[in-house]
Parts: sequence; C-alpha cells; structure tokens
Amino acid sequence: MTTTATSAPGRRTRRRHTRRATVACLLALALGTGLAVVALASGRYATPPHDLWPVLTGGGDPGLRFVLFELRLPRIGTALAVGAALGAAGALFQSASRNPLGSPDIVGFTVGAATGALVVLLVLHDTRLTPAVGAVLGGAAVAGAALLLGGTGQRLILVGIGLSALLTSVNAYLLTRAEVTDAQNAAVWLVGSLNGSGPHLPLLLWALAALLPPAVLTARGLRLIENGGDKALSLGVPVRRQRLTATALAVALTAVGVAGAGPVGFVALAAPHLARRLTRVAAPLVTTSAVFGAVLLLAADQLAQRLVPGQQLPVGAVTGVVGGGYLALVLAWTWRGRPG
Repeated sequence: MTTTATSAPGRRTRRRHTRRATVACLLALALGTGLAVVALASGRYATPPHDLWPVLTGGGDPGLRFVLFELRLPRIGTALAVGAALGAAGALFQSASRNPLGSPDIVGFTVGAATGALVVLLVLHDTRLTPAVGAVLGGAAVAGAALLLGGTGQRLILVGIGLSALLTSVNAYLLTRAEVTDAQNAAVWLVGSLNGSGPHLPLLLWALAALLPPAVLTARGLRLIENGGDKALSLGVPVRRQRLTATALAVALTAVGVAGAGPVGFVALAAPHLARRLTRVAAPLVTTSAVFGAVLLLAADQLAQRLVPGQQLPVGAVTGVVGGGYLALVLAWTWRGRPG
C-alpha cells in the first residue's frame, strides 16, 4: 500500500516532466524548421518559398538546384549536427561535473581540440591527417590529462580552466609562427565557422548516430546520481564509472562538433540551461539539449550571415557574444542565490 502510494506521485512527476520535455522539443523543432526554410529561401540567390519544393523533389532550375544541394542544405545540416553534438555534450558534462557552469568550451576540451587542429594546419603541412582528426586527438589528449589530474568532480573544472589557459597561449604562439595566409585561415577556423563545412556532414551524422544513443542511456544513470551518490550506490549504480563514461561521451561529442565547425563557443553551455529552464527539470536532458543546441547554432548562423550587410561573420563570433552575455547572467543569478 505504502509503496503504491509513494510510487504513484513519482510516476505522475515523471510523466509531467516527459510531457514538458516533449512540448519543448516540438516547439524547438518547429522553430528549427522555420529557420531552415528561411535559410533555404534567402541569400544572394533569393528563392520564393513556394519554389523550393519543386527543386527539392528533383525538378526546377539546375542552377538553383546546385545552390540548394551543394551550398545551403549541407550548411544547414552541418549547423544542426554540430549544434546537437555540442548541446548533448554540455548536458552530460554539466551533470557529470555537478556544476551548472561546467562546459567543454570552458574547461579546455574545445581549446585542446583547436590545438590539435592547429598543429595539423600549421605544423604538419605534408601529413595525411586532416584538421578534423587533429581536433579529435587534441580534445581526447586534454580530456585525458584533465581526468588524470582532476578526476570527475569539481576539481575537473579547475584543472580544465588551467589547461585551457595554457593551450590558449600555445595556440597564439602557433599563429604567430605561421605564414600569414595560413595564420589567417586558421584564425577564422579558431573562431568557429560553417564555411565549406559540407564535406564533413556525412561523417558528422554517422558519429552522432553512434554517440547519441549511449549518451541518452548514460543520462539515466546520471539522473540517479544527482539525487545523491550514496543513494545511487545503494541502488547498484557504479557512480565513478558512470561519470567517467559520461565525460568520455561528452569529450567525443565535443570533438565531433569541433571537427565539423571549429571551436564554436557557448552552445554547449547555453543549450542545457535553456532545456532545464523551459522544461523545469533538473535532470540531464540529453535529447532536449541536443535539439536546443541544433536550433541555437542554426539561428546563430542565420544571424551571422545577415548581421553585417555584404559580409558573412564566423558563426562562432555570434555565439561568443550571445553566449558571453548569457554566462554573465548565469553568474549574476548564481551570485544572488538563484542558481541558473
């Protein structure tokens, strides 16, 4: 009797949280669909929305078909894939580190991935390695060092911030020693850009398909851990292994995002925060955060293309400005005793 009475409210709470998360995802998907239509129809070769369907189904003008399938659709797909990877990574990392400010781009994983890519771009000119592979290796190396020195809790953030400062100096040194043209190209990549990112899209989609399902499963264990480590241990949850798995998946998802568009900042921080605020759920919402991250990056890319007439800004410049302001608000709320 008591078990039934106590479990029924828990089931009702879970159903309510699931409904909120579902509604939030549907609203975000509707917004993303609208942004995708705007991205397809606007630009230097503007296309009325009613002319898009014939082209997308294989007809229409060949020139317009080239613009849509070779330029606009790959850019939209890459923005969605990179945003989803970063959003999911942020949700896992914030939960595993038990810190709402924990984010791969704050604790050095993103900077480490950028260092790996810069080494490939500016040092190993004749190697067969690509910047994407360098980004994955660099992010993994920094993550391994941070986990070795800081563990999986609050110390990981402090160690990561120190490594981030160190690697930022290394990146600046590599840029100053490079040829002017190489340094300019690398500097644009360091900010985070979706220009010319279409060829990476199939690999990004395969990586997401492989990483998102285990990330969602890992989040279930993290949900129990957030209720208390001792309680989770009593329920048979391997707390340390669960956190290590979540951190490893977050690093892999971050490396996927950096490989696709460079070190785009603050998406991994903002997407989980927005997901929690709109759903009013404190648990790690990997799927919802991935959807919000995808829509955020697509919106930022549209803003980057139109903010300055006649000039395309790197998408990372927009996410940096907006995300920096959002981080300041989160810190202000935390300081006032209202955690974000």
